[in-house]
Amino acid sequence: MNANRFASRSSLFVAVLAGPSTLLAQETVEVTGRDQLIEPDFEEIYRIGVRDGEPWEMFSHVSQVAFDAEGKLYVLDGTGLMGSGNMRVLVFDAAGGFVREFGSAGDGPGEFRLPIGLAVWRDGTSVVSDVGHRAYQLFDASGVFLRTVRADGGSDFPKAIQPDPSGGAVFAGDFGGGSGISIQSGGTSRPVMRVGLGNDVVQTDTVVRGWLPPRNDLELPNVPAGMSVSLSTVFEPKLLVGVLPDGGIIHSDSSAYALKVTAPGASEVARIIRRPLVSEPLTPEVQRKYEERSAAACESRRGVGGLPGISVVRSGRRGEAMTNFPVEQRYYHEIPVIRSLAATWGGRIWVQRRGELPESDGPIDVLTVEGSYVGTYAPGATEMPDAFGPDGLAAFIELDEFDVASVVVRRLSTEVR
Repeated sequence: MNANRFASRSSLFVAVLAGPSTLLAQETVEVTGRDQLIEPDFEEIYRIGVRDGEPWEMFSHVSQVAFDAEGKLYVLDGTGLMGSGNMRVLVFDAAGGFVREFGSAGDGPGEFRLPIGLAVWRDGTSVVSDVGHRAYQLFDASGVFLRTVRADGGSDFPKAIQPDPSGGAVFAGDFGGGSGISIQSGGTSRPVMRVGLGNDVVQTDTVVRGWLPPRNDLELPNVPAGMSVSLSTVFEPKLLVGVLPDGGIIHSDSSAYALKVTAPGASEVARIIRRPLVSEPLTPEVQRKYEERSAAACESRRGVGGLPGISVVRSGRRGEAMTNFPVEQRYYHEIPVIRSLAATWGGRIWVQRRGELPESDGPIDVLTVEGSYVGTYAPGATEMPDAFGPDGLAAFIELDEFDVASVVVRRLSTEVR
């Protein structure tokens, strides 16, 4: 299928809906608003993960997957949350054969307390973002522990990481998350940082400053001086980030359909790719129905109803104590168009839009970094891949009816790689 580029125009200042009031940019690319549907012509390569089998086949909680340049799959299994204590990274070859596993729960070198993020460089070096240790742990291509790189002491240790294709660093930030607590030191943006991992302490450089929507400031005890605690609003536009093959960044930070491209080593947005798809206003009726669905889902999980709150755990001589602080949950005034965003190894951009319900997944658009429109997968035709790899590989994390995880690796058709 030929990718068609539609309209392009130069611009000095581009207003972005529901985002920063003004953005300096070199180029704006307008993409058609009419979907051209494409079929998910994917070849399944292998499937791993079973309910009962060898230890390496049974996953406790797959939180992240990644590929190296040889097509090996890396699976971060276990997080230390909700009783998931079997923390490790498993490696599978390009045919799905088990290669090795490394890492375990603990306080020593190469052991994990609370592993949240996984990034794999092209050469097979693995980086695990361990919130429990407030550090990044590095392992070589054979799974041998290399070193621990400590965070710089900031209060907001990044949870999400993506590899720098050139190696030696990861891109980190508060991107891809939903509503939740954020601790900031007077910040007015959501930065994406390039985190150098060549020394014992991280070397950080902010490469993108995403827009930070207004939030609800909270008053909680034991917050360090100079720090603020805020609660993000329901339906707040996420900071969505994809790393391009050349190390450039594409991100979305508003409720509009506006993809912002930053070149490697640059700090200003070079291109904005837009589709004329508008965000949905949050009406009282939309909010009421959403709260009814949320309450029903909570009840089905035997959850506890009532007002949202925060649980703060304090450690002391007599053990740990938990204190609950009720808070008022607030809503963003509209529902963003985009729900997730990723870049492939070949430079395609995958964009998942919202579905019929505000909290549901919808169609997936595929575009090029230049702004050419490749096509759209209809809602439900395919899930958004959890990781892209070389030669069109893509990994999907799936759960069965008992919430047992498996990972399916497929090869994408040429035009969407």
